[in-house]
Amino acid sequence: MQLKGIIDHIIFRNNENAYTVLSLNADDGGDYVCVGTLPELDPGESVAFEGEIKDTKKYGLQFSVTSYSIAPLDDEASILRYLSSKTIKGIGPGLAQRIVSRFGADSFRIIEEEPERLAEIKGISLKKAIAISESFEKKAGSRQALSFLSQYDISPGLGQKIYEKYKDRIYEIIRTNPYKLIEDIDGVGFITADRIASGAGIEAGSEYRIRSAILYVLSDHLSSGSMCMSEKELTARAGELLGLPEGSVIDQLGTLVVERKIIRESYDGEVLVYAENAYYAEVETAKLLMDLNIPEEADEERVSEDIRHLELQTGISLEDSQREAVINAILNPVCVITGGPGTGKTTITNLMIRYFKSKGYDITLAAPTGRAAKRMTEATGYEARTIHRLLGAGAVVDGRQLSGFEKDADNPLETDVLILDEMSMVDTFVFRSLLRALVPGVKLILVGDADQLPSVGPGAVLKDIIASDAFTVTRLTRIYRQSEASAIVRNAHSVIEGKSIDLEVKSEDFFFLKRDDAERIIQGIIYLAGSRLPDHLGCDRLDIQVMTPMRKGMLGVENLNLRLQEALNPPGPRKGEIETPNGILRTGDKVMQTKNDYDMKWQLTNSRGMVTETGTGIFNGDIGRVLSVSTGACYVRFDDGREAEYSREAVSELELAYAITIHKSQGSEYRALILPLLTGPRMLMNRNLLYTAITRAKDMVCIIGSDKAVDDMIRNESEEKRYTGLNRRIQEIRDMGSGG
Repeated sequence: MQLKGIIDHIIFRNNENAYTVLSLNADDGGDYVCVGTLPELDPGESVAFEGEIKDTKKYGLQFSVTSYSIAPLDDEASILRYLSSKTIKGIGPGLAQRIVSRFGADSFRIIEEEPERLAEIKGISLKKAIAISESFEKKAGSRQALSFLSQYDISPGLGQKIYEKYKDRIYEIIRTNPYKLIEDIDGVGFITADRIASGAGIEAGSEYRIRSAILYVLSDHLSSGSMCMSEKELTARAGELLGLPEGSVIDQLGTLVVERKIIRESYDGEVLVYAENAYYAEVETAKLLMDLNIPEEADEERVSEDIRHLELQTGISLEDSQREAVINAILNPVCVITGGPGTGKTTITNLMIRYFKSKGYDITLAAPTGRAAKRMTEATGYEARTIHRLLGAGAVVDGRQLSGFEKDADNPLETDVLILDEMSMVDTFVFRSLLRALVPGVKLILVGDADQLPSVGPGAVLKDIIASDAFTVTRLTRIYRQSEASAIVRNAHSVIEGKSIDLEVKSEDFFFLKRDDAERIIQGIIYLAGSRLPDHLGCDRLDIQVMTPMRKGMLGVENLNLRLQEALNPPGPRKGEIETPNGILRTGDKVMQTKNDYDMKWQLTNSRGMVTETGTGIFNGDIGRVLSVSTGACYVRFDDGREAEYSREAVSELELAYAITIHKSQGSEYRALILPLLTGPRMLMNRNLLYTAITRAKDMVCIIGSDKAVDDMIRNESEEKRYTGLNRRIQEIRDMGSGG
């Protein structure tokens, strides 16, 4: 249906995506709430909307706009209505009447082209006239730009972001090099820019187009975990994307090298290409790490004696490899302790803390995620913080909020020892930021499981550090008595060793339910997560985590979350709801943050509701529960106790987390997990993925699906290769230092 009328007022507008809620005085005499992705409209404007009326549970009847047109303001009545709406700064209803009375239908032209004539009207000084003209031009410029961009199928939301960045330069950029948008505008990728370029008549062989495609392919590869890629693969993929011969791509590679936007180097008979930021992140990480690794004098015999005394005091009896790990950590400025579940990493960490405390050292504990930090705190009795919180992400300094980290080379961390847990999930860029905040003399102890999946972010830092052979590494392989009875631990080690596990054996903490149909698997998940496991373990439903290898498909994250929300947290009269780009969130839902938001404010409260700490920064992978939903806001409490208020704009950063991908589970531990396995891409359904999933459970693992899928994953050693160079950069620095 179509609605015509006058905009009464704007109820809400999200400038990020142009989602708008407004009140319309329609020509049919009714007042309507209209919603949709719209350009920046003002009260008093005459519009025609096409769409349909929808009855929403939370907001009642709304007119959902699918297309629109805006009537020109070219008669006295519409001009008066527009100026009277207070849209133009400095003009109210009374002054609007006087302007229109004097200039009539020519009022807009006077304001824009001859603003000094406004001073002819009582109450308008020359200074005010200029201010009115500037306000009017800003509105007119935005409207004109959005109209221009709409020719290229650019949404009002994206168009507004482009206009805010370029202002009047927008026309030149779109017509000559729209690929510049990729560098400057968040949310514009190569595909979007290429579509705009095609509409603007840019030639397929344009050098701008080819260079942008090369950088896009490199960026895409970075997002998949690699720091670089082979030149051969890069030229092939870019050529395919462009629909051009590979020779055209090779010609522009040289230009990008000269511009220092890419770095090209030969290694082991292969030419590798880095984006500039990735290359220098790797180089700097290697240098900073080696700067810390300065040998120091130590009395190994005395340290060994101190450890024996601590064992007697604590009643802890270390096995030889455990004692070696503790001694190595004390004697070396940088060291690695790696091992699977049940091999004693927590015991070792606790003894190291006791040793350093006894010597008067300042100790800092950190982990990559909130869940991992919470686990570390519970296991040691000492506060552990996420790397982001430790470095002061989003801190306010001198009244100004930082866009990066507060702690860096100029403002380093004040500590003697840093113990970093779950090191396998730390990516190159985060690790570099951490190293920047450490000064030589700080002891760095990296603890993790090298057999876990690599970090979600780019790089394979832990594996590269171990492979460099430049640091002392202690590998823990023995499973200790307290863990020998755990089927979770036994089966995890069997998986990583490539040995089949007997799925017919049902133990107290590990069992398998055979199901060969996706719908039956989903019904089984709902039963297990909704009642069976919470009742058996005496825990909350949200302590049960469903984990799956993929996002798409019936057993992917997206579908499972919808089904689990429907079953475990259906709508109710006391449950608030909020609509987001990722679906509906309601009170009680389990949710996950999907991007790093350094600006998001949070607070910690005690049992009496008093605020004990405040800060900023909620990060990708943080999981929590929706406490409440109010008009335009959503309140979430995360696993580590932080509470944050999400505005209507910010809720787009949240998604349901009843089910998550196994990659997203890294660094976390759950009371119980449910793992649906039926079919999936070979590159995903591999040994590492299964091992990582199993090791995330504390009390219970339930695999539901096909025994063949489990066996296939155990046999499948293939992993997507990550191209990284941290290993060899560390070796190069070491060899230079030793004169090699």
